[in-house]
Amino acid sequence: MAELTASPFFGIALSIVAFWIGVKIQKKTGLTACNPLLIAIVLVIGVLLLFHISYEDYDQGGSLINLFLSPATACLAVAIYGKLRILKHNWLPILVGCTVGSAVSMGSVWLLCRLFGLDEAVTASLLPKSVTTPIATSIAQMHGGIVPITVVAVILTGIFGSISAPLLIRLFRVKDPMTAGLAIGACSHAVGTSKALELGETEGAMSGLAIGICGVITVVLSLIFF
Repeated sequence: MAELTASPFFGIALSIVAFWIGVKIQKKTGLTACNPLLIAIVLVIGVLLLFHISYEDYDQGGSLINLFLSPATACLAVAIYGKLRILKHNWLPILVGCTVGSAVSMGSVWLLCRLFGLDEAVTASLLPKSVTTPIATSIAQMHGGIVPITVVAVILTGIFGSISAPLLIRLFRVKDPMTAGLAIGACSHAVGTSKALELGETEGAMSGLAIGICGVITVVLSLIFF
């Protein structure tokens, strides 16, 4: 058993199977709350605890999956290129919207951290919660943050955004697909973008565009906050 769990293939297989089960559960129930990523996380943690498998053994394969994060983010450029005409005609509202979204996200985190007396390391870990994982972890490391906390914050933010986005769009009667896509991408990065792609091609493209722009803006704003 120890030799099996120490193999990189164990972490890869467990992650894939757990996510596959999450997808099946969401399709079966039809509930937005049954997010495949959230279900996969719970299943993986449950297996590790039940069989007393160390995280280090699981991460032998899990770390290989992390290698695909950056290429997957770069692939969003394909969707952006498909909507290049919209970008050229609306560059100012897109830039302003992403800047305001990033500032509000980071400002609210900073204020809450100060309110609850959290130290600088935790603050640095939580500030980039609304950008995609490769960018967020780099920002956290740059300012002395704790990377595991950053990863958890990014994942939870993305899951919450993907779950709440359709409800908020209906609640506030957002009719413009470009506006909806930018809002989703600005606050819930790649996980939210997967939901935006389900809403429509334009929503997905604009959400992917917001990931890149907000990532750059967040790097700049983090220098101001610290």
